[in-house]
Amino acid sequence: MKQSTITVKKIKNPTVPKVKKSTGPWIEVWKRLKRSKMAIFGLVIIILLIGMAIFADYIAPYPFDEQNLMNTFQSPNSDHLFGTDEFGRDILSRVIYGSRVSLVVGFIAVGIALVTGGFLGAISGYYGGRVDNFIMRIMDVLLAIPSMLLAIAIVAALGPGLTNLMIAVGISSIPTYARTVRAAVMSIKGMEYIEASKVSGSRDIRIIFKHILPNSLAPVIVQATLGVASAILTAAGMSFIGLGIQPPNPEWGAMLSGGRAYIRDYSYMTVFPGIAIMITILALNLLGDGLRDALDPKLKN
Repeated sequence: MKQSTITVKKIKNPTVPKVKKSTGPWIEVWKRLKRSKMAIFGLVIIILLIGMAIFADYIAPYPFDEQNLMNTFQSPNSDHLFGTDEFGRDILSRVIYGSRVSLVVGFIAVGIALVTGGFLGAISGYYGGRVDNFIMRIMDVLLAIPSMLLAIAIVAALGPGLTNLMIAVGISSIPTYARTVRAAVMSIKGMEYIEASKVSGSRDIRIIFKHILPNSLAPVIVQATLGVASAILTAAGMSFIGLGIQPPNPEWGAMLSGGRAYIRDYSYMTVFPGIAIMITILALNLLGDGLRDALDPKLKN
Protein backbone atom coordinates (compact mmCIF):
# COMPACT_ATOMS: atom_id res chain seq x y z
CA MET A 1 0.00 0.00 0.00
CA LYS A 2 1.15 3.45 -0.79
CA GLN A 3 1.46 5.72 2.16
CA SER A 4 -0.31 9.03 1.57
CA THR A 5 1.64 12.15 2.34
CA ILE A 6 0.14 15.37 3.52
CA THR A 7 1.90 18.59 2.69
CA VAL A 8 1.52 21.48 5.05
CA LYS A 9 2.08 24.91 3.68
CA LYS A 10 3.79 27.31 5.96
CA ILE A 11 2.19 30.69 6.21
CA LYS A 12 4.75 33.41 6.29
CA ASN A 13 4.19 36.61 8.23
CA PRO A 14 0.63 36.02 9.43
CA THR A 15 -1.35 39.22 9.53
CA VAL A 16 -2.76 39.94 12.96
CA PRO A 17 -5.43 42.60 13.14
CA LYS A 18 -4.25 45.61 15.04
CA VAL A 19 -6.18 46.48 18.15
CA LYS A 20 -6.53 50.15 18.89
CA LYS A 21 -5.23 51.13 22.26
CA SER A 22 -7.98 52.33 24.54
CA THR A 23 -7.61 55.89 25.67
CA GLY A 24 -9.14 57.56 28.67
CA PRO A 25 -12.27 59.68 28.35
CA TRP A 26 -10.39 62.90 29.07
CA ILE A 27 -7.92 62.14 26.25
CA GLU A 28 -10.86 61.80 23.89
CA VAL A 29 -12.28 65.09 25.15
CA TRP A 30 -8.94 66.79 24.53
CA LYS A 31 -8.76 65.38 20.99
CA ARG A 32 -12.21 66.72 20.19
CA LEU A 33 -11.42 70.05 21.81
CA LYS A 34 -8.32 70.45 19.63
CA ARG A 35 -10.52 70.36 16.54
CA SER A 36 -12.05 73.70 17.51
CA LYS A 37 -9.62 76.47 16.62
CA MET A 38 -11.67 79.07 18.45
CA ALA A 39 -11.68 77.02 21.67
CA ILE A 40 -7.89 76.56 21.49
CA PHE A 41 -7.53 80.30 20.83
CA GLY A 42 -9.58 81.00 23.98
CA LEU A 43 -7.51 78.50 25.96
CA VAL A 44 -4.25 80.14 24.85
CA ILE A 45 -5.54 83.58 25.85
CA ILE A 46 -6.59 82.29 29.28
CA ILE A 47 -3.20 80.65 29.83
CA LEU A 48 -1.49 83.92 28.89
CA LEU A 49 -3.72 85.86 31.28
CA ILE A 50 -3.00 83.42 34.10
CA GLY A 51 0.72 83.67 33.40
CA MET A 52 0.48 87.47 33.35
CA ALA A 53 -1.32 87.43 36.70
CA ILE A 54 1.22 85.09 38.31
CA PHE A 55 4.29 86.95 37.04
CA ALA A 56 2.84 90.47 37.28
CA ASP A 57 5.70 91.55 39.55
CA TYR A 58 8.19 90.77 36.78
CA ILE A 59 6.14 91.82 33.74
CA ALA A 60 4.76 95.17 34.88
CA PRO A 61 7.16 98.02 34.03
CA TYR A 62 6.17 100.03 37.14
CA PRO A 63 4.60 99.34 40.54
CA PHE A 64 0.82 99.61 40.25
CA ASP A 65 0.61 102.25 43.01
CA GLU A 66 3.61 104.37 42.03
CA GLN A 67 2.46 107.98 41.64
CA ASN A 68 4.24 110.70 39.69
CA LEU A 69 2.28 113.92 39.63
CA MET A 70 4.66 115.32 37.03
CA ASN A 71 3.47 112.73 34.50
CA THR A 72 -0.31 112.87 34.89
CA PHE A 73 -2.59 112.30 31.87
CA GLN A 74 0.18 111.24 29.52
CA SER A 75 -1.07 109.73 26.28
CA PRO A 76 0.34 106.32 25.29
CA ASN A 77 4.06 106.70 24.54
CA SER A 78 7.31 104.73 24.63
CA ASP A 79 7.68 105.13 28.41
CA HIS A 80 4.03 104.40 29.23
CA LEU A 81 2.55 102.20 26.52
CA PHE A 82 -1.01 102.63 27.84
CA GLY A 83 -0.49 106.16 29.16
CA THR A 84 -0.91 107.41 32.74
CA ASP A 85 -3.92 108.29 34.88
CA GLU A 86 -4.77 111.35 36.96
CA PHE A 87 -2.16 110.40 39.58
CA GLY A 88 0.60 109.66 37.09
CA ARG A 89 0.29 105.89 37.58
CA ASP A 90 1.18 103.63 34.66
CA ILE A 91 -2.04 102.21 33.22
CA LEU A 92 -0.32 99.18 31.65
CA SER A 93 1.03 98.13 35.04
CA ARG A 94 -2.40 98.55 36.62
CA VAL A 95 -4.04 96.51 33.86
CA ILE A 96 -1.49 93.72 34.39
CA TYR A 97 -1.99 93.69 38.14
CA GLY A 98 -5.73 93.99 37.61
CA SER A 99 -5.72 90.62 35.84
CA ARG A 100 -4.56 89.05 39.09
CA VAL A 101 -7.51 90.48 41.02
CA SER A 102 -10.12 89.70 38.36
CA LEU A 103 -9.00 86.10 37.83
CA VAL A 104 -8.78 85.41 41.57
CA VAL A 105 -12.29 86.79 42.09
CA GLY A 106 -13.63 84.81 39.13
CA PHE A 107 -12.13 81.43 40.04
CA ILE A 108 -12.71 81.60 43.79
CA ALA A 109 -16.27 82.90 43.42
CA VAL A 110 -17.05 80.06 41.02
CA GLY A 111 -15.38 77.62 43.43
CA ILE A 112 -17.67 78.79 46.24
CA ALA A 113 -20.74 78.50 44.04
CA LEU A 114 -19.67 75.16 42.58
CA VAL A 115 -18.96 73.45 45.90
CA THR A 116 -22.05 74.77 47.69
CA GLY A 117 -24.45 74.57 44.76
CA GLY A 118 -23.08 71.22 43.64
CA PHE A 119 -23.57 69.68 47.08
CA LEU A 120 -27.12 71.03 47.40
CA GLY A 121 -27.97 69.94 43.85
CA ALA A 122 -26.59 66.44 44.43
CA ILE A 123 -28.56 66.00 47.65
CA SER A 124 -31.71 67.38 46.04
CA GLY A 125 -31.49 65.25 42.91
CA TYR A 126 -30.53 62.03 44.70
CA TYR A 127 -33.12 62.01 47.48
CA GLY A 128 -35.97 63.86 45.78
CA GLY A 129 -39.27 64.25 47.58
CA ARG A 130 -39.47 66.76 50.40
CA VAL A 131 -35.70 67.35 50.43
CA ASP A 132 -35.76 68.22 46.74
CA ASN A 133 -38.81 70.43 47.17
CA PHE A 134 -37.29 72.33 50.12
CA ILE A 135 -33.90 72.98 48.49
CA MET A 136 -35.33 73.91 45.13
CA ARG A 137 -37.81 76.38 46.61
CA ILE A 138 -34.90 78.18 48.29
CA MET A 139 -33.08 78.21 44.95
CA ASP A 140 -36.21 79.60 43.28
CA VAL A 141 -36.27 82.47 45.77
CA LEU A 142 -32.62 83.27 45.02
CA LEU A 143 -33.23 83.00 41.28
CA ALA A 144 -36.12 85.45 41.54
CA ILE A 145 -33.57 88.11 42.57
CA PRO A 146 -31.21 89.27 39.80
CA SER A 147 -27.72 88.03 40.60
CA MET A 148 -26.24 91.53 40.39
CA LEU A 149 -28.79 92.92 42.87
CA LEU A 150 -28.25 89.98 45.21
CA ALA A 151 -24.48 90.51 45.11
CA ILE A 152 -24.96 94.23 45.79
CA ALA A 153 -27.17 93.44 48.79
CA ILE A 154 -24.62 90.99 50.22
CA VAL A 155 -21.70 93.40 49.78
CA ALA A 156 -23.74 96.22 51.27
CA ALA A 157 -24.33 94.03 54.33
CA LEU A 158 -20.76 92.69 54.63
CA GLY A 159 -18.89 95.77 53.42
CA PRO A 160 -16.71 96.34 50.34
CA GLY A 161 -13.48 94.42 49.86
CA LEU A 162 -11.93 91.52 47.98
CA THR A 163 -13.08 88.74 50.33
CA ASN A 164 -16.63 90.02 50.64
CA LEU A 165 -16.80 90.53 46.88
CA MET A 166 -15.87 86.89 46.22
CA ILE A 167 -18.42 85.69 48.79
CA ALA A 168 -21.17 87.86 47.31
CA VAL A 169 -20.51 86.79 43.71
CA GLY A 170 -20.24 83.15 44.79
CA ILE A 171 -23.51 83.14 46.75
CA SER A 172 -25.38 84.85 43.91
CA SER A 173 -24.27 82.05 41.53
CA ILE A 174 -25.21 79.08 43.76
CA PRO A 175 -28.71 78.46 42.28
CA THR A 176 -27.33 78.00 38.76
CA TYR A 177 -24.94 75.23 39.82
CA ALA A 178 -27.49 73.62 42.12
CA ARG A 179 -29.95 73.24 39.26
CA THR A 180 -27.28 72.03 36.82
CA VAL A 181 -26.01 69.32 39.20
CA ARG A 182 -29.56 68.34 40.21
CA ALA A 183 -30.55 67.72 36.59
CA ALA A 184 -27.40 65.65 35.96
CA VAL A 185 -27.89 63.59 39.14
CA MET A 186 -31.53 62.85 38.36
CA SER A 187 -30.55 61.50 34.93
CA ILE A 188 -27.85 59.25 36.40
CA LYS A 189 -29.29 57.92 39.66
CA GLY A 190 -31.54 55.42 37.85
CA MET A 191 -28.64 53.69 36.08
CA GLU A 192 -27.96 50.00 36.72
CA TYR A 193 -24.55 50.52 38.32
CA ILE A 194 -26.12 52.89 40.87
CA GLU A 195 -28.72 50.22 41.74
CA ALA A 196 -25.91 47.66 42.03
CA SER A 197 -24.06 49.93 44.46
CA LYS A 198 -27.19 50.26 46.57
CA VAL A 199 -27.70 46.50 46.64
CA SER A 200 -24.07 45.94 47.63
CA GLY A 201 -24.65 48.06 50.72
CA SER A 202 -22.81 51.24 49.76
CA ARG A 203 -23.80 54.30 51.73
CA ASP A 204 -25.58 57.18 50.03
CA ILE A 205 -22.68 59.60 50.54
CA ARG A 206 -20.27 57.13 48.92
CA ILE A 207 -22.63 56.60 45.97
CA ILE A 208 -23.06 60.33 45.46
CA PHE A 209 -19.39 61.28 45.62
CA LYS A 210 -17.86 58.19 44.00
CA HIS A 211 -20.34 57.27 41.30
CA ILE A 212 -22.86 60.03 40.61
CA LEU A 213 -20.87 63.27 40.79
CA PRO A 214 -17.86 62.05 38.72
CA ASN A 215 -20.27 60.99 35.96
CA SER A 216 -22.08 64.33 35.97
CA LEU A 217 -18.99 66.51 35.54
CA ALA A 218 -19.50 67.35 31.87
CA PRO A 219 -22.29 69.96 32.23
CA VAL A 220 -20.73 71.25 35.45
CA ILE A 221 -17.36 71.92 33.79
CA VAL A 222 -19.03 73.82 30.96
CA GLN A 223 -21.14 75.84 33.39
CA ALA A 224 -18.10 76.61 35.56
CA THR A 225 -16.09 77.85 32.56
CA LEU A 226 -18.88 80.18 31.50
CA GLY A 227 -19.49 81.07 35.16
CA VAL A 228 -15.96 82.43 35.58
CA ALA A 229 -16.67 84.91 32.78
CA SER A 230 -19.94 85.92 34.44
CA ALA A 231 -18.24 86.26 37.84
CA ILE A 232 -15.49 88.50 36.43
CA LEU A 233 -18.12 90.67 34.74
CA THR A 234 -20.16 90.91 37.93
CA ALA A 235 -17.08 91.77 40.00
CA ALA A 236 -16.15 94.48 37.49
CA GLY A 237 -19.64 95.91 37.74
CA MET A 238 -19.50 95.88 41.53
CA SER A 239 -16.14 97.67 41.52
CA PHE A 240 -17.46 100.16 38.97
CA ILE A 241 -20.14 101.34 41.42
CA GLY A 242 -17.69 101.38 44.34
CA LEU A 243 -18.74 98.19 46.14
CA GLY A 244 -15.86 95.97 45.03
CA ILE A 245 -12.10 96.38 45.17
CA GLN A 246 -11.13 99.59 46.88
CA PRO A 247 -8.34 101.95 45.70
CA PRO A 248 -5.43 101.99 45.30
CA ASN A 249 -5.69 98.28 44.44
CA PRO A 250 -6.07 97.90 40.66
CA GLU A 251 -9.19 96.24 39.25
CA TRP A 252 -10.52 96.61 35.74
CA GLY A 253 -14.00 97.71 36.78
CA ALA A 254 -12.62 100.22 39.27
CA MET A 255 -10.27 101.57 36.58
CA LEU A 256 -13.26 102.08 34.29
CA SER A 257 -15.04 103.92 37.06
CA GLY A 258 -12.02 106.14 37.74
CA GLY A 259 -11.53 107.00 34.07
CA ARG A 260 -15.15 107.80 33.18
CA ALA A 261 -14.78 111.39 34.48
CA TYR A 262 -12.02 111.98 31.90
CA ILE A 263 -13.44 109.92 29.05
CA ARG A 264 -13.90 112.88 26.71
CA ASP A 265 -10.32 114.11 26.88
CA TYR A 266 -8.40 110.99 27.94
CA SER A 267 -10.40 108.08 26.56
CA TYR A 268 -7.44 105.69 26.80
CA MET A 269 -8.00 105.55 30.58
CA THR A 270 -11.19 103.54 29.96
CA VAL A 271 -10.35 101.91 26.63
CA PHE A 272 -7.55 99.64 27.85
CA PRO A 273 -9.29 98.26 30.98
CA GLY A 274 -12.42 97.77 28.85
CA ILE A 275 -10.44 95.83 26.24
CA ALA A 276 -8.93 93.66 28.99
CA ILE A 277 -12.40 92.76 30.27
CA MET A 278 -13.67 92.11 26.74
CA ILE A 279 -10.76 89.82 25.79
CA THR A 280 -11.03 87.82 29.02
CA ILE A 281 -14.79 87.31 28.73
CA LEU A 282 -14.47 86.41 25.05
CA ALA A 283 -11.73 83.85 25.70
CA LEU A 284 -13.71 82.16 28.49
CA ASN A 285 -16.85 82.01 26.37
CA LEU A 286 -14.95 80.53 23.42
CA LEU A 287 -13.42 77.88 25.67
CA GLY A 288 -16.80 77.16 27.26
CA ASP A 289 -18.44 76.67 23.88
CA GLY A 290 -15.62 74.37 22.80
CA LEU A 291 -15.88 72.32 25.97
CA ARG A 292 -19.64 72.01 25.50
CA ASP A 293 -19.08 70.45 22.08
CA ALA A 294 -16.15 68.29 23.22
CA LEU A 295 -18.05 66.87 26.20
CA ASP A 296 -21.21 66.17 24.21
CA PRO A 297 -21.48 62.36 23.91
CA LYS A 298 -23.40 62.69 20.64
CA LEU A 299 -20.23 63.97 18.97
CA LYS A 300 -18.11 60.95 19.87
CA ASN A 301 -16.66 59.08 16.92
